[in-house]
Amino acid sequence: MATRSSAHEIVRRLLGLPALDRLRGTLIAVPIVNALGFLTHSRYLPDRRDLNRCFPGAEGGSLASRLAHLFMAEIVARSDLGIDLHSAAVHRTNLPQMRISPDNRETLRLARVFGAPVILRSRLREGSLRGAAKEAGVDVLLYEAGEALRFDEMAARAGVAGILRVLRDRDMLPAKGITRPRRPALLSLSSRWLRAPQGGLLRSFKSEGDMVAEGETLAIVSDPFGEAEQPVISDRPELIVGRSVFPSVNEGDALFHVAQVSDPDTAEATLEQLSTQLEDDPLFDEDEII
Repeated sequence: MATRSSAHEIVRRLLGLPALDRLRGTLIAVPIVNALGFLTHSRYLPDRRDLNRCFPGAEGGSLASRLAHLFMAEIVARSDLGIDLHSAAVHRTNLPQMRISPDNRETLRLARVFGAPVILRSRLREGSLRGAAKEAGVDVLLYEAGEALRFDEMAARAGVAGILRVLRDRDMLPAKGITRPRRPALLSLSSRWLRAPQGGLLRSFKSEGDMVAEGETLAIVSDPFGEAEQPVISDRPELIVGRSVFPSVNEGDALFHVAQVSDPDTAEATLEQLSTQLEDDPLFDEDEII
């Protein structure tokens, strides 16, 4: 089990890039906000609170509330734009994706500049950094990719490349050496979770990034003896943008996060081209990876 997620690796690699020697303006990089959770391999603080449900926090509140308040005062208040890097929850993994507010044209534009394969419109959650920052007048792009406590090379590459593109768009870096996405990101019209029809053992046949057809079986949940089996079937064409990776499930557990996308006929070609671009980008030559 890795002690880092891809989000931490993105910041580590970014700060070591020679391109930042030409930076104009100020880039504030925070590799770890919840240091106590990082050390214990948990998203929770010692007070059992999720930091991303405690913003904007309070100076005299709980430990999580105080940390959120400090972050708002020291980081958000000094920023014009934020990029929040997340991995999926424990035992889940996400296809690299941007999540933006439904009614914000500027974050939609910047998400397209970033170039992650998928853009999902996601409402602002009470207590989240993105919601509190918006109330303070600062837009935040939310990048979700990979699995918690696991290293994902493509998630890290997509994150570094996307941040460089946004810095170039903000005129903070020159364009030289920073590639544009070969194809536009897939815009999600809506998303949902497909859930376990019964408890048991999960056998998945599909993975994140797969486009599934109506009536296609994504997985089977069976009892330990294999006597009672229930399939997980898609009832319409959708793209898998996240999934559970834990084999033991309870009835009703979230198994596959699926999204309707704006151009399903070209979805797989788009994902393949964006993945190939990251594999071929000279920025990520083996000798250049820090």
